[in-house]
Amino acid sequence: MAAPFLPTTPDEMHALGWDRPDVVFVSGDAYVDHPSFAAAILGRVLEARGYRVAILPQPDWKSAEPWRAFGRPRLFFAVSAGNMDSMINHYTANKKRRNDDAYSPGGRIGLRPDRPTAIYAQRCREAFPDVPVVAGGVEASLRRIAHFDYWSETVRPSILVSSKADLLVYGMGERPVVEIARRLAAGEDVKALRDLRGVAYLLGRSEALPPHRFDDAACDGATIELPSFEEVGKDPRAFARMTALHHHETNPLNARRVVQRHGDRLMVQNPPTLPLSEAEMDAAYDLPYARRPHPRYAEPVPAFEMIKDSVTTMRGCFGGCTFCSITMHQSRIIQSRSPASIVGEVRRVAKDPAFKGTISDLGGPTANMYKMRCTRPDVEAKCRRLSCIHPKICPLLGTDHAPTIDLLRQARAVPGVKRVFVASGIRMDLANRSPAYVDEMARHHVGGHLKVAPEHTSETVLAAMKKPSQASFEEFAGRFADASRRAGKEQYLVPYFIAGHPGSTVKEMIELAVFLKSSGYRPRQVQDFIPAPMDVATSMWHTGLDPFTLEPVPAAKKLRDRVAQRALMQFFQPENWFTVRQALLDAGRADLMGDGPQCLIPSRPPPEAVEARRRAAQAAAARGGDDDGAAAEPAADATYVHAEDAGTKPTVGYRPGRAGARRRRR
Repeated sequence: MAAPFLPTTPDEMHALGWDRPDVVFVSGDAYVDHPSFAAAILGRVLEARGYRVAILPQPDWKSAEPWRAFGRPRLFFAVSAGNMDSMINHYTANKKRRNDDAYSPGGRIGLRPDRPTAIYAQRCREAFPDVPVVAGGVEASLRRIAHFDYWSETVRPSILVSSKADLLVYGMGERPVVEIARRLAAGEDVKALRDLRGVAYLLGRSEALPPHRFDDAACDGATIELPSFEEVGKDPRAFARMTALHHHETNPLNARRVVQRHGDRLMVQNPPTLPLSEAEMDAAYDLPYARRPHPRYAEPVPAFEMIKDSVTTMRGCFGGCTFCSITMHQSRIIQSRSPASIVGEVRRVAKDPAFKGTISDLGGPTANMYKMRCTRPDVEAKCRRLSCIHPKICPLLGTDHAPTIDLLRQARAVPGVKRVFVASGIRMDLANRSPAYVDEMARHHVGGHLKVAPEHTSETVLAAMKKPSQASFEEFAGRFADASRRAGKEQYLVPYFIAGHPGSTVKEMIELAVFLKSSGYRPRQVQDFIPAPMDVATSMWHTGLDPFTLEPVPAAKKLRDRVAQRALMQFFQPENWFTVRQALLDAGRADLMGDGPQCLIPSRPPPEAVEARRRAAQAAAARGGDDDGAAAEPAADATYVHAEDAGTKPTVGYRPGRAGARRRRR
């Protein structure tokens, strides 16, 4: 039976008989009591250990009054921007404000500021100056060192500088947050907690670096100093060197302490938290969640609607894709729940009167990495390889899909369950090693379309991404088609590709477009590369260098180039005709224009292209025509945020059709 919701107001708190909470979680998300939401799972983990936890979801940040609502927390404030980085949540790859927020009731925007972690932490200080502030979540985790900020196009210092948090918990927080609560409750000062794994902190100007040594056999007790904030802000090569050094200290079994100077202060990052055991994972997910949004919300929370009937099986990813932050936040070591715990959750979902019979997803960051680990723990403890499967699959990696197949069979046998889908990504190069897994997926777990992510066709770009070769995708496509035929089902792959990734130029995108044309794929959803903080690909995009080799890597930084790459991926859309035509002419590929079967676009523009161009010209004129290449952009109906404004102005919400500040000034 689900426990009552954690309190979100003083009245709810008093109804539980509390005078004040031990811990207040401040979150940029709506409060959804589901284990897919960080505030819920961390709050329940603390609750299970006897702590009183309150949730302050999406508070009005314009004053500190909401932070005073519960009174002074006995132990600490826990601050997070939410499940998603706020800047990616607020802005598209082309720095346009998004029109919705999946983590807010009704999908409304404007309920959290840009970069809320620092703002929330400052309000905590204003409300109760003597209460420790602990920052965490994806946004803080990926900004724990100096980082490139795409939205302001600057190198920013560690978020510890702007937030002034006492501690920053990076990565997954169950173990650190419990230890922080335990030790603060025992009367320790927050500064004494600087010996914890998985935390970072900022030393005072007069404080000396503590003589830490972490007790695990593989750690040599060394401290790695990164180039300073000032260095990486001025020198691209120093930024690239920082990236390489930092990424090699991510294996929790052998990572060393990392420091970085910020002026006369020192940022200290302790080694990552050790992976959770199966029993610890089970304990967190087996807690009594309500599995729905708090009743305070009259409108649905879109993110919950997407995941309400999903079940998480594992965490982490050993793929090491350069554009992905999962490894940096969840670890490259796979942490899996037991089949009993997972099937138990499926049973609880199936008993819900609102359940319609379909488990929407049984998986994790990569669904078919469940239970996969290095077969040599002694080697795993020393390994500093950033990917276990690139450029080829490590021979020591256990790639047995039998546990996953058995889990799928158990889940779909639960009474009341009609279908179990796998909507999480699957790693195709791993799946190719298990024909039985591909058969099982095709026969039982695909609802007509299976989403896969080959990302590109160019071997150059795929190498920059640390993704498997095009041949791996083609092999999987053949295996899946054969398995679907054997199952007597008409099913198709829905491949996802990225436009604008470092290493990709118009030449590589034309290569991809030709492949899509010849294969009959017409991607309706296209992912534009967004340089997220701390990703290896972001370092490439910012510096123009591969951080591990310091070899040059091209990057499409101009809006016009990014628009051209996206349009080439959707060459079949009439409104992209002019953009695709110009890209083909610039590349000397006029042979791809015409009526032949190999041609991407016809010789003459279709009427829809002419109309789209007219609308784009009108939109550009309204903006004053000062955006680089913006007039060529197909999506001319969305509000454009100038590069110098994106993420630097207060977020007050977006109303379609409203004139922006620049337009009003004119």
